Amino acid sequence: MEPKALVEAVLFASHEGLRAVDVSKSTGLSESQVRSALKALQDDYEERGSALRVLRAGGRYSLCLREEYLPYGQQFSPPEIPPSTLRTAAMIAYHQPVEQSELCRTLGPRVYDDVRKLREMGLVDARKKGQTLELSTNRRFSEHFGIDAHRREDVRRWMDTARESQR
Repeated sequence: MEPKALVEAVLFASHEGLRAVDVSKSTGLSESQVRSALKALQDDYEERGSALRVLRAGGRYSLCLREEYLPYGQQFSPPEIPPSTLRTAAMIAYHQPVEQSELCRTLGPRVYDDVRKLREMGLVDARKKGQTLELSTNRRFSEHFGIDAHRREDVRRWMDTARESQR
């Protein structure tokens, strides 16, 4: 089998980002072959103006839609995160680290259910701080939302840019 097609199949089938070493182990290709195949896929998608792209976020790769095609694809894909929970996720990402008690004062008591769901999905990290939790996003959050960064400053900058482009 052709390495590029093999890597593409693995990325397509995976529901989360994969490291090159993970792809290597699952395909029998060397890490060097995997990286070459990833680069070739990126170039192919770019050359032909594909709606798909290979996203690298936090050292992991995933196959996803380009932003301009998201509205068309999302109509056929039910949202994984309800709108209210998504709003909580956005507040955490933008203001991180943020205390859960502060979010509750801003958004109301539904925040507790939202945070529980986000933690179950592995998108938000929490650490005990007094009587509350201090919340922040993590690598999985960046991968899930297609953010090619995971430092809090970079996530905030990405959110500011996304907000400006929607205006």
